[in-house]
Amino acid sequence: MKVRKAIIPAAGLGTRVLPASKCVPKEMLNIVDKPAIQYIVEEAVASGIEDILIITNRGKGVIEDHFDYAYELEHKLEGNPKKADILAQVRAVSEIKANIYFIRQKVTKGLGHAILCGESFVGNEPFAVLYGDDVILNDDPVTAQLCRAYEKYGKSVVGVQEVSRELIKLYCTLGVSPIAGEDRLMNCTKIIEKPTDEEILSLYAILGRVILPPQVFKMLREGIAAIPDDEELYLTDVMSELGANDQLLACDFIGRRYDMGNKLGILQANCEVALKHPETAESFRAYLKALVGAM
Repeated sequence: MKVRKAIIPAAGLGTRVLPASKCVPKEMLNIVDKPAIQYIVEEAVASGIEDILIITNRGKGVIEDHFDYAYELEHKLEGNPKKADILAQVRAVSEIKANIYFIRQKVTKGLGHAILCGESFVGNEPFAVLYGDDVILNDDPVTAQLCRAYEKYGKSVVGVQEVSRELIKLYCTLGVSPIAGEDRLMNCTKIIEKPTDEEILSLYAILGRVILPPQVFKMLREGIAAIPDDEELYLTDVMSELGANDQLLACDFIGRRYDMGNKLGILQANCEVALKHPETAESFRAYLKALVGAM
C-alpha cells in the first residue's frame, strides 16, 4: 500500500535551545530564510505524501500561521514590482501541494503519546513520521527512500545512520542484520533507548524518519495504559516490539541530517545551507575564508 499520510510531532518544549525557544517554537527557527518545519513539510510533499498532521501544543500557533495566507503582507508585496520573487516565495508556502492539519498534544507524555494523538487522522493506513527536530536534506528525499522500502517489503521502516559511540548513548541503539541483495536495508530485531556502554548493539541510531503500520496505535494505547501518569511513552518501545516480530527494517538513508533541537545543529544547518543558497553562497564563502584566515 502506498504511504499517503504523515505525522510531524512538533510539541516539544525545545529546552536544549533555550532561551531562543522561549517564545519562538524551535520548529520555527530559521535555516537561512526558511523555518525548519517548512523544510520538513517540503520533504514530505516531495515524497508523495498527500495529508500531513502536525502535532503542536500551547504557544505554537505561529506554525499554523506560517502555512496560511498572509493577506496584508501579500497585498503590500503585490504593490512593489521589485518584490515579485519574494511574493512568489511567500505564496508558495501557503499553496504547498498537500493537505496540512493541526492538533494539540494537551499533555506532554512522550513521542509515543504524540503519535497516538493522530490515530483518527491516520485511520487504517501506513503512515510516515517526520520528527520535528530533524531537518534532512537530499535530492532524493529520505522519506521517499523509506516509503520505497515499505512498499517493497510491507514492513515498518526506521531511517538510520551510524553515529559516534558517545552520541549513540543519547539516542538509541539497534540490533540489525543484513538483507541479501540490499546495500542499505537491514532487518532490525531490537531497539534500546539511551543505552549504557554494555547495552550498545550497534552504532546505528534512528534519526528522525519512520514508516509505521496502523496497528501501532493499539500497541501505543496499551503502552500508555501500562505506565504511570508521570512517565513518558517511548515510540522506540513499540518499534522494538515490531522488530521482535520480524516486522521492522532499518534503512541506512542517504542525506545530511541537522539536529534543530541542538545549538550546534542549528549553526551547522545555517552554515552549510548558506554555502549552497543562490543569494548567499558566494558572499558567505568569501566571508568564511576571510574569517578563518584572520583567526
